[in-house]
Amino acid sequence: MFLNYIKDFFVKKTLKKSFQNLKNIESVNVVKTIGLLVDASRFAETELLIQQLIANGIAPENITTIVYRDKLKKTVERTYPVFNSGNLNWNGEISSSEVNDFVTEKFDLLISYYDIEKAILLKITHISKAQFKVGFSSIDKRLNHFMIKTDVDNYTLFVSELFKYLKILNKI
Repeated sequence: MFLNYIKDFFVKKTLKKSFQNLKNIESVNVVKTIGLLVDASRFAETELLIQQLIANGIAPENITTIVYRDKLKKTVERTYPVFNSGNLNWNGEISSSEVNDFVTEKFDLLISYYDIEKAILLKITHISKAQFKVGFSSIDKRLNHFMIKTDVDNYTLFVSELFKYLKILNKI
């Protein structure tokens, strides 16, 4: 357990160094595909969040979801790919093929639905090939292009604010 804290510390430290080399991406594309990165250890209503996205005009087949859990239970039925911090090695590389496939896919929008900085979630958001990244304001400001200040449990407000500003930015 202590070794996990050290590993997280080193991964976060290397991520913060790599934030200095970030480039702003000017995206003028309309949002059609969405990648959804959810911390299920803090937020259990992933399905309701997806239903809110669908209610706002996003097709269900255009939403790709991946879920983080602190502890994986083998007996629980999984509807989405699930990973944990064990998929992150000491070099900061991700060992899960599902997570690597998610990261390399070019989404129009990546929703980082977590409000506590965990090394593997920060790493996935940082290396994602998504054109536009949205997250919570409690996360490092250099990581996302757009941040929404709300509570993680209030997913309806998050989605309504997201789509309000996407309309203003001519993304939908």
